[in-house]
Formats: sequence, structure tokens, C-alpha cells
Amino acid sequence: MRHLFIINPVAGKPGSTKRLEELLTDLSFPHEVQYTTGEGDAERIAREAAAAGQPVRIYACGGDGTLNETVNGAAGYPNAAVTNVPKGTGNDFLKIFGPNYREIFYDLEALAVGPQTAFDLMDCNGKLGIDVVCAGVDARIAAGVHRYKNWYFVSGIGAYALSLIENIFLWGICRPMTIHMGDVDWQNRQTAILCICNGRHYGGGFMPVGEAMPDDGVLDMLAVKKVSLFTFVRLLKQYSTGHYARYPQLITAYHGQTVSFSSQEEITVVVDGEVMQDTSFTVRLSEKKVNFFYPQGASYPPVNCAEEESI
Repeated sequence: MRHLFIINPVAGKPGSTKRLEELLTDLSFPHEVQYTTGEGDAERIAREAAAAGQPVRIYACGGDGTLNETVNGAAGYPNAAVTNVPKGTGNDFLKIFGPNYREIFYDLEALAVGPQTAFDLMDCNGKLGIDVVCAGVDARIAAGVHRYKNWYFVSGIGAYALSLIENIFLWGICRPMTIHMGDVDWQNRQTAILCICNGRHYGGGFMPVGEAMPDDGVLDMLAVKKVSLFTFVRLLKQYSTGHYARYPQLITAYHGQTVSFSSQEEITVVVDGEVMQDTSFTVRLSEKKVNFFYPQGASYPPVNCAEEESI
């Protein structure tokens, strides 16, 4: 078995690359290391490794963006499996494995011999995602964070705060959007949030659908209609903790395999933390899957969070 570590050296806190390199020197199994130097490198490296044909385990060492690129490179190759060493500041997908995901996914020895499962993928206008696609004010806030975090003297929390203020208080929560998902047919309706879940977590801690599973062949979709600022603030905690079913008058849920949405103005969409912009999108369950491996002893499948709370 070939073991390939793809390291994003700019991901995460200062010193995180050195810490990982120290762990790699003590590994008991042969392995290779390649470093990314720019956008698209992880996808290219993963695709080249998968296309070689031999069994390979690929470790995306970075955040959700590094994982997304690696998944896009390895998807559809039965000989390849991917995982995520949580080196980034954001590793939302791994939260499905529990609150101690950072600790267990840094146990590289257990990770190397752990089981694997074929996970579903979402196709968003040709780009694959493993976790969550969002296309409302949450997506615009996330895109703004990318912009503000490059400013000098602005921390990660500061970038989020600036983007939140800009997108909610300056530009407003809702945008007109036409949405088709199953029997749901919104025509140019003011929309606050559109979220498509394959995984469970995004945005640094939001969990809109606690029962979402990345291997059940279903995408869990939520559309939040026009709401006032007061209602939005009041609803946000309930939305972010998976209680969408309590608010059918405000949140429309659909569990299926395809959603399309469009607008006369450009829509900002975020796929696993990666920003896309266009006036029309289709998100569907991809025919491709990706093998995902996780540490020996880790709990999978995860507990249904909605069921857990009701007990």
C-alpha cells in the first residue's frame, strides 16, 4: 500500500507544518510527502497518484479546502482512498466523527490501518463536494471571510465579524432566487439561506441537518425564506443545531438527489469552503464516490444527532 501525504504548508496555525513533519519522521510505515504551492496542486497530485493504478491512501493535510481538492482528484478511482489530517483552521467535515476528531485523526498510525467507506459526493456545476454546499447569506459571509482574512492585523474571528457586519447589516440578508427541488418550486422568491448537506457541519460549527449521512445516497436540502433581521437572529441558533423541522413555516426541507437554483444577479456559492460564482447552479448527487478512511477505533457511522437529543 502506498501512503501519500499532501501537505498544505500555509494551512493552519504557525508551526503546524513543523509539528506534522515531526510526526511523519516517527512513522513505522513507508510514506511519501508532497507539498502544495498553490491552488489546484492537491487535486493534481491526488489525481496523478490515483491514476497510477496501485492501491494508495492519500492524506490531505490541511483544512476543508485541501480535502476538497484531494477529493476532486481521487474521486471515482477504486484503488484510491482519501482522508484529512486536520491541520487547517477549519476542518468541518471531520466533525461528523465526534468532538475529539483532531486528536484521533492526528493518530497517524491508527489512521493508516483504519477502515474505509465509500462516501457520496455532490456535483455543483462540475465541482465535487463531500460536505456542504451553501448559497445564501451564509455563503456570502464565508466568501467575505476569505477576503478579509488577507488583510493585515485582521484575525480569523475579526474577518468573520467584518464579513458578518457587511453582509447582514450593510447589504441585507435575502436575495431573490428561483429554486427547484422535488415538489418545491420557488420563483424569484426572496431567500435567506439555501443549504445542501452531504455531511453535517459547515461554517465553523453550524449543523443544519443532524441526521445527514455522507453514504446514504441522499442530499439533505434546506431553504430559508425571507425573514426579518430579528427573526433571522432568533432562528439562527435553532437552524445551526439541526432543529429545522420545528419551523416548517420558515424553513423548507427536501431530501433528494438534485436541486437547481438561479438568479438574474450573480449567486455566491461555497462548496466545502471553496467559493464559486454564477447566475445558475445545479447540485446533484454525483455518480462518482470517493473512498474515505478514518482511524482504527473511530466511531462510524455517527449517532443521529436529532435522535440523540430526543432520548
